[in-house]
Amino acid sequence: MQRKPVILFTVLVLLFIVGLSSFRSSHNNYWKLNVPTVSLDNHPNLRDPSLPPAWQNTTRAKAAFVILTRNSELDALRKTMQQLEARFNHKFNYPYVFLNDEPFTEEFKLLTQGLTKAKTEYGLIPHEHWSYPDWIDVEKADRLRKQMGENGVIYGDNLSYRHMCRFESGFFFRHPLMTKYDYYWRVEPSVEFSCDLDYDPFLFMQENNKKYGWTISLLEYESTIPTLWQTTRAFMKEYPELIPEENLMKFVSNNNGDTYNLCHFWSNFEIGDLNFLRSKEYMTYFEYLDKAGGFFYERWGDAPVHSIAVGLFLNKSEVHFFDDLGYRHEPFMHCPISRELQKKCHCNAEDNFDFTVYSCMNRWIEATK
Repeated sequence: MQRKPVILFTVLVLLFIVGLSSFRSSHNNYWKLNVPTVSLDNHPNLRDPSLPPAWQNTTRAKAAFVILTRNSELDALRKTMQQLEARFNHKFNYPYVFLNDEPFTEEFKLLTQGLTKAKTEYGLIPHEHWSYPDWIDVEKADRLRKQMGENGVIYGDNLSYRHMCRFESGFFFRHPLMTKYDYYWRVEPSVEFSCDLDYDPFLFMQENNKKYGWTISLLEYESTIPTLWQTTRAFMKEYPELIPEENLMKFVSNNNGDTYNLCHFWSNFEIGDLNFLRSKEYMTYFEYLDKAGGFFYERWGDAPVHSIAVGLFLNKSEVHFFDDLGYRHEPFMHCPISRELQKKCHCNAEDNFDFTVYSCMNRWIEATK
């Protein structure tokens, strides 16, 4: 569902290349050191070869892939599904839920069903979840959206993108097709999976009480969220009882909540607990943000919304970095740097985004010490 303006996308790529080149030159022995970003002790993807493969365990979580997409993205999505099936799902056969603001074509259904033996479901997004809510001043929203576009803000003049961000922030987990599931894996067209996943990440989340899993973290464009943190601070003041003492505020703020440091998990990939998103804490936060109007008057993304919520409501033991999951969403890629994990991958560890200048990996490490 995401649309990337060509000029801004090119700038992003150039900035990443400059940052990556700088990182390599200043850390020219880094790759030779084989430094892992997570402990490999009892790592779920490094299973004892004498044991039966994990997929022979017939226990499955109540989980599904959820894919917000359009009919026009079919070819890009088929490539992604092919990799996802080859790297993971042909062994575990988790179902797919496809969501669209328009009805899916029969061709879309036929050609996606042909790529998997798993169940596939196709859902239409309710109009009220993909339109202006009653409290939004539409003329004001249109004027501000046009102004953001003229100012060169990424997706600044894109109304569909705003509907997508609001939907992913507060509605996808309430769609009727999702209500029977407890966990989700978000997938988007054109993303790539480059490592074999030989264990069940949904069961891993369930058995280890993990609520949110991610693989790339980075800085948000401040121009898209000028009042998001101000609104969040007002929420915290109004609902202090919802904020646990032990949380991950250190990941999203460098000064105990005074300001937002712009760090967020890139939500085009996430594996999460749907019951966390359905919780009183998260829903109260989303509804507070929604009434503030920033999804339309500004361009609040679902990535900072999810990430700030994780920072407010979860502790470090409930959040998991999927270091073993090779993943690319242009222009950035996470690739495992551990040689043991690399044995299951085809990505180049030297292209890993984690410790480049726009990554928040160092902040994550600091916040979870």
